[in-house]
Amino acid sequence: MVQQPICKFNGMGLSLLNCFLQKEILKLSQEYVRALAQENADIVDGPYAGRFTAFDLKKTIAVLLESILVRLERLENYLNITSNGTFLQNVPIVSPEERQIILSAQDLLSGKNEKCELTDDDKKIYPHCPNKIEWMRTMWKSDPCYEAHGVDGSECSFIMYLSEVEGWCPRKGWNRSNQTLSFEPKRYANITTELKGLLDLLVDPNERQGYAWIRMRITRLWDKWVNGMQNLASKQDLSRRTKHKILVHLGLLSKQSGWKFAEMQFKGGPLGELVQWSDLLSVLYILGHELTITSEAEQLVQMLSEVPEAKTPCQTRKELPVTIIYTDIVGLIQFKKRVKAGFAKFSCLFRILDSFGTEPAYNHHVFAKQNKILSSWGGLDLNLRQFFTMFPHSPDNSFMGFVVEHHLNDTVSEDQERKNIALVYGKNEYMWEGKKAYLDVIHEYLEIHGTVYQEQGAPSKLPPYVVNHGILAGSDLHTLLRKVKVFVGLGFPYEGPAPLEAIANGAVFLNPRFNPPHSSRNTKFFKGKPTQREVTSQHPYAEVFIGKPHIYTIDINNLTEVHEAVQAILRQNKFSAYTPYEYTEEGMLQRMSAYIQHQQFCDFQHQVARWPPSSAVTFLLAQPGLSCSQACWAKDLICEPTHFLESNSEAALRNHSIICSSSSQSANIYYPAFNAETGACIVQEDEALFSCVGGKDNIQRICPCRTYIPGQYALCVGCER
Repeated sequence: MVQQPICKFNGMGLSLLNCFLQKEILKLSQEYVRALAQENADIVDGPYAGRFTAFDLKKTIAVLLESILVRLERLENYLNITSNGTFLQNVPIVSPEERQIILSAQDLLSGKNEKCELTDDDKKIYPHCPNKIEWMRTMWKSDPCYEAHGVDGSECSFIMYLSEVEGWCPRKGWNRSNQTLSFEPKRYANITTELKGLLDLLVDPNERQGYAWIRMRITRLWDKWVNGMQNLASKQDLSRRTKHKILVHLGLLSKQSGWKFAEMQFKGGPLGELVQWSDLLSVLYILGHELTITSEAEQLVQMLSEVPEAKTPCQTRKELPVTIIYTDIVGLIQFKKRVKAGFAKFSCLFRILDSFGTEPAYNHHVFAKQNKILSSWGGLDLNLRQFFTMFPHSPDNSFMGFVVEHHLNDTVSEDQERKNIALVYGKNEYMWEGKKAYLDVIHEYLEIHGTVYQEQGAPSKLPPYVVNHGILAGSDLHTLLRKVKVFVGLGFPYEGPAPLEAIANGAVFLNPRFNPPHSSRNTKFFKGKPTQREVTSQHPYAEVFIGKPHIYTIDINNLTEVHEAVQAILRQNKFSAYTPYEYTEEGMLQRMSAYIQHQQFCDFQHQVARWPPSSAVTFLLAQPGLSCSQACWAKDLICEPTHFLESNSEAALRNHSIICSSSSQSANIYYPAFNAETGACIVQEDEALFSCVGGKDNIQRICPCRTYIPGQYALCVGCER
């Protein structure tokens, strides 16, 4: 006989309740053992195989046992909660409608059938569900993982698997796991300002010093990061943020990439990407998330070998060791090669650092192939918001940015004594080729300095009047920038951090204008890049968002214009420093915190976007030929691609007083739209082609446009929390 618990009052007001719960647990346990003794141990041979496919006594006993176990688990967990003072999360409520779907033992004996069917509304809300069911009908035996999850060839098992495991179909009353209480304590992220913990994660396993430059930048800016975090915390509530397990894989530093970023980081190699990676690591760590950092494919293999889910096509994510993965295109390709069949379950976790951005037409593999624009950088079929850019190129992507480094406040920078010096932006000699006439004009007014990497003993290709400092460490470069009056652009590299750093230190940037604009159609550098964006100058962000007196965008081949620009700069009384808020430590922390808390790419439900909220969005009818980016910007708004779904109907077009002579669907980046020439209303057939970019003659696009915080382009008003 089982001994009954002895109940004593413990002074906390919980003893009598706990005693009752303990008795109830013992009672249910006895019922469970008694029922189990009357049946074979293998009554239920899978999560679904015994639940909805037979109507005999075994099924009835299975349901009874399952019901007792669920009740028992609820009581045990509640007892632990009341005893230990922990908190519940995700407590589901079973609706009356769902109770009607879940059959009782008596229903089963009377011969009732369960209904695992999709309604028309289900198909609208979960548009991918029917195709996934169709795939399962023929492919469920292709891998044993499906049977391991209870798929037995029945329609019900397909739907339950696709709802419970992969999330492609709606969760309804058949989903018993959805009614099981989750008592795992929710993990919250706490602000972390201790630098050593982050540096301990940045240890190169191959001793190639791949993280050396990143460690130097993080250390140099750490006090500024801490100050930025304190400022942000004083302005908005940062408590109760979900703590994520985040994998950061720097594919560009791997030996397999062939780019030699690690080897060239102190020899004039490109540093823009390393700046962004350094700042991302600082952000993720200081926001309090749990990080794993890798940079070699071997590290990936070792980590993934410990994850059984990585080896199967079944898309369960419950046991994956991470909830977010930051990497680049190289890293993504390395993932695909190592994970293979199991890659699909990881795809929605990725955040891809993508310097120049990816547009919908290039991301959509089938569309890109049909239109002969498929390249090794495109065709990834990800959500466009999963691509994170250095500058806000297109609203289709997420703007990550970086921090503009400077070491003096604005007042000190203004008072700094500046010399008649121009510092040229170009670390490699080839960047200077063909620019002598342009530099000669500047040299009439200013002494020309450079920071060019040159091999010892090699003849110099620079003009003889150039004072070359060689490659400078970060602090030395910023000391020099605080002395110069002009920072001279040569036209390449495109869109680097250096011009913003020069402006932040009080120098004026000469920004070469491109006419015609540079793009994949006329510039070798952009060939194969997954974008048709037209770059109007060496630094379009500075041209559009900053402007005079900090930046002069000029035609460097028009020497008269060069003369006039230099003269205008030298007439300035002050050389004031300027840094856009979104490129400060505080601004980047605010932006990335909002992304991490709100962006969700693993929800395959067809629904109205929850973030940014609809309250921040207005729908506009663009003028013929304009893209949505252009139409929204003309109204001082930003195109918001997450809300295209709401405008994708003939009814939405009629809300703009449009009379449709006909209606149709089309899979191209210009829709939904109105054809002003034919009078036709055209809605988007393929949601993966919703696009803020792209304009076409006679086509008036209907555009979702949102507000934005001045100085924080990526966030709408109220979206920062």
